[in-house]
Amino acid sequence: MSFPAQLAADAVAIQARLDAAMAELSGQPVVDAMRYAAQGGKRLRGFLVLESARMLGVASPTAISAAAAVEALHAYSLVHDDMPCMDDDALRRGLPTVHVKWDEATAVLAGDALQTLAFELLTDPALGNGETRIGLVAGLAKASGAEGMVLGQALDIAAETAAQPLTLDEITALQAGKTGALIRFSAEAGAIIAGADPAPLRAYATALGLAFQIWDDVLDVTGDPALTGKAVGKDAAAGKATFVSLLGLDAARSRAKSLVEQAETALSPYGAAAENLIECARFVIARES
Repeated sequence: MSFPAQLAADAVAIQARLDAAMAELSGQPVVDAMRYAAQGGKRLRGFLVLESARMLGVASPTAISAAAAVEALHAYSLVHDDMPCMDDDALRRGLPTVHVKWDEATAVLAGDALQTLAFELLTDPALGNGETRIGLVAGLAKASGAEGMVLGQALDIAAETAAQPLTLDEITALQAGKTGALIRFSAEAGAIIAGADPAPLRAYATALGLAFQIWDDVLDVTGDPALTGKAVGKDAAAGKATFVSLLGLDAARSRAKSLVEQAETALSPYGAAAENLIECARFVIARES
């Protein structure tokens, strides 16, 4: 199956798993907000889980709970990031953000519940034995907590009031946590489930995650809100240092392209089996949202 077709099929399967996981929850506003936040998106992180697993001989139904866990965790992060105390966004994927549609307290609780749902999903016996599941739990915890995504977000907030704009090295380190850590875990998850060496996938995803963030910075300058589904130009308006502000638009695009080439090289041990992961890397710097 081609990359676009596989990405679309995986998105449907991931949504179905998330829907099933939330089907028995009570009909409270917080649950409605969870379901709302968990809808839509490209499901790129979940695709990375499933495709890395498939490449290593693990069928998608075996890995689907891990893919859904990553997407639940990602959904939580977006709900909280959009809040006034963080990035203060009113739109996400072209729709009102959770705190706008409901209120801030509901957004906090919905995000909290999506985070705990992610770890519940990783207890699914279909993912493997106890050691495998503990490996997945530990990996997601590190990627999403004070060593990964939360650390990156904290550094981003601190940078808003810093006396000097961040340097290129500092932005790279920040984004390795805020965006890159969860992407890295997503690609490694298939190797954890398969009991394979995660090193090539880690190298692939490290380059992919940085390319992804650089392209987000490009889209903040060049993107169309109708396509991105969120406001653009916010970083420049806030005077934030970004890859584009430090490198320039053309150099940022060039850097993203070079990182995609690095990602492709990292997959060389897998040969033709890695074609969809290669296409995924190319997609990251061709997307409009």
